[in-house]
Amino acid sequence: MTFDELNLAPDLLRGIADLGFTEPTPIQADAIPPGLAGRDLLGAAMTGSGKTAAFLLPILHQLLERSRGVTRALALTPTRELAAQIEEHLQSLGKHTPLTAAVIHGGVAFEPQEKAFRQGVDMMIATPGRLLDHLRRPYGHLDGVEFLVLDEADRMLDMGFIPDIRRILQKLPGRRQTMLFSATMPGPIASLAKELLKEPVTINIERKAAPADGITQVTYAVRHAHKPALLLHLLKRGGIENALAFTRTKERADRLAGYLKGHGISVTAIHGDRSQMQRTRALEAFKKGKYRVLVATDVAARGIDVEGLSHVVNVDVPSQPEDYIHRIGRTGRQQATGDAITFVAARELADLHAIERAIRSKLPRLTAEDFDYQTGRSVPTPEEEAAERERQEKERARREAAKAAKVKAAAERAAAAKRKAELKAVEEQIRAAAAKAAAKTDATEAVPPETASAAAESPEVVEAEVAAASSAGPDAQPAEPASEATASPTPGAAEAPVQDAASAPQPTGSEAAPDDHQASPQASRSRPVAVDSDRDSVLQRFREMQARRRGGRPGPAASPRPAPVAKPSSPKPKAAPKPQAAPKPQEADAPRPPAEIQKTPPAPQPEAVSRPRAAPEAPAPPAKAASSAPAKAAPPAKRQASGGASRKPGQRSPAKSRSTALSPEREAIVERFRAMRHRKRG
Repeated sequence: MTFDELNLAPDLLRGIADLGFTEPTPIQADAIPPGLAGRDLLGAAMTGSGKTAAFLLPILHQLLERSRGVTRALALTPTRELAAQIEEHLQSLGKHTPLTAAVIHGGVAFEPQEKAFRQGVDMMIATPGRLLDHLRRPYGHLDGVEFLVLDEADRMLDMGFIPDIRRILQKLPGRRQTMLFSATMPGPIASLAKELLKEPVTINIERKAAPADGITQVTYAVRHAHKPALLLHLLKRGGIENALAFTRTKERADRLAGYLKGHGISVTAIHGDRSQMQRTRALEAFKKGKYRVLVATDVAARGIDVEGLSHVVNVDVPSQPEDYIHRIGRTGRQQATGDAITFVAARELADLHAIERAIRSKLPRLTAEDFDYQTGRSVPTPEEEAAERERQEKERARREAAKAAKVKAAAERAAAAKRKAELKAVEEQIRAAAAKAAAKTDATEAVPPETASAAAESPEVVEAEVAAASSAGPDAQPAEPASEATASPTPGAAEAPVQDAASAPQPTGSEAAPDDHQASPQASRSRPVAVDSDRDSVLQRFREMQARRRGGRPGPAASPRPAPVAKPSSPKPKAAPKPQAAPKPQEADAPRPPAEIQKTPPAPQPEAVSRPRAAPEAPAPPAKAASSAPAKAAPPAKRQASGGASRKPGQRSPAKSRSTALSPEREAIVERFRAMRHRKRG
């Protein structure tokens, strides 16, 4: 018989041809004709027999004759994986038809499933729990259902879904076509079938559940703790291409997957604790060959359809014979061949005997070669021993290299720490020296610079220095040679004021009292001043004073100025010395010029204090100093003309001027010194 003889729609036949099927399986040949006729079906079909297409093809053929936009078919399955598998088969068979389908199960969002309810897909494949959640909502209506399928009914009974199924049946129309398929037919399932089905057509109902004919079944007796090691041994030496390994619990599945992964086997696991997305991705990756081993629990035993699965390994013996049949039914599907291996511990012998009674066959016992059942280790071959020695040598060399690198790194860190400590010590010393120097500088510069400069240039200081230089005499050592710009006038011009001052009469009495605005030039010129020889001494004393104010750092000592050497020349009359220019008045923001200083201020006279002061007469300058003194007498005259009414910034008060007046010669010395110092400062 071929599919063309079953009178299916042409679009369905095209989908069947695309899948490569030409002849129906026995259950398909028995179920499709009564299904097309609208009869209820009760089938006992073993896993992998093609029962999914047996109920899908008659339903899809009849849905093509109905209108769209209403859900008219509903299939209930125990697991998410089985629901996804049915939906995948539907899409493959009906890809040339306009029929639509939706999967309703837990582990995913409600919104896409709600959209399927509102749009009215042609067929829904659902798990009982999530379907009830939707039916409790306002949009959850299945009033148009005409076809109902209960797949893996015995598994739904084991999982406790029978009460949920009864609640769902109450919300469905009474008139419908119902199909019930189960690998086994226990009493509760038989009772449920009597309630649901009306004069059903039974298929293989008398046949006992049994594995597919193309599956080779063997057992290995092994200790419970050595089962993972035995599986690893078979994967490495037993020629297993890919395998689906079943355990009883989720914890055992995770531990087994971790053990295999630790020994270089690509493995993944699916069980009830993993989300639907994780389970779907793991199953798809296993189908594509990304993983060699898939570890699962009995929850995933039904609904896993992997094409070309070579081995199924029962790491733990199932407690029910039906579970054993469903497990090994994952291989040898569609009349293919496969191997089923079962590890049996001593405490699992009773379950093994129950399985053998159910399938009416005694399973062969095998012993793995090169496996030590006492220690749970594989006996190495000579090649493996050589490879293991090489691996150990490489590991030893790696550890030694790592140890040497660790020692070297520690030595480098110690050296770096030592260098860092030394640098830190040097930095601390530099910081301490800098702090000490800064403290000394702060103590020196506590007085503002303008205050110190004004104090250094005050008339009192200049007077004291000049007095000390005058008293030192010509034997005093100069501190710095005078430059061309600051040199004294010609010898004739410098000696003339000294001689005049020595021969001038000393003033007495009231003549010694200075005026309010101008000191007596005759009284100033009456004191002898060592003009040429004392200038260097004055500079030296000024430098020592500045050094004391700056913290004891004297400037470089200068050698004494050599005496001028006369150049040989023809006798010529000496030219008259040029008169000294009057000092320029200082600007407001320049340093304040010092007042003139007297070497020995005159003693105060009682008569001068009680007697009213009269306007002084302008004294006549000496005859010899007349040529050089007029330019020097201009500043006192200017101060007298001002009358003390107002003074510019930087000028001294008249009270100080009359007590600290200098002779023109001394004033010239001070001015030259000040100009020299300003040039040195920038």
